[in-house]
Amino acid sequence: MEIRQETIGEATVLVPLARVDSSTAKAFEARVLAVINTATPKILIDFSELNYISSAGLRVVLVGAKMTRGTRKFALCGMKPHIREVFDVSGFAKILSIYPDRETALAAL
Repeated sequence: MEIRQETIGEATVLVPLARVDSSTAKAFEARVLAVINTATPKILIDFSELNYISSAGLRVVLVGAKMTRGTRKFALCGMKPHIREVFDVSGFAKILSIYPDRETALAAL
């Protein structure tokens, strides 16, 4: 699985490409946990290049949010409509910080 990583100010931005499913979720989780372990103060996952996310991918996002709760800022952005629908239907959109685009998310973090 390819995941681009950028540093913008105090934020580390992860951009998973193509799909996060049962076969790629482990690599996605490893990268998210690696960023969390660096103690970066702000973590943003930009889903603008993602075409599919399964429940395994949702679990990784939830683990990341729980691990950073109260210690760092953690947000998501750039979801295509069908990806956002997965977060809405699962109820994750109610408990996670989700922004329409990277600029808005970075300004809010």
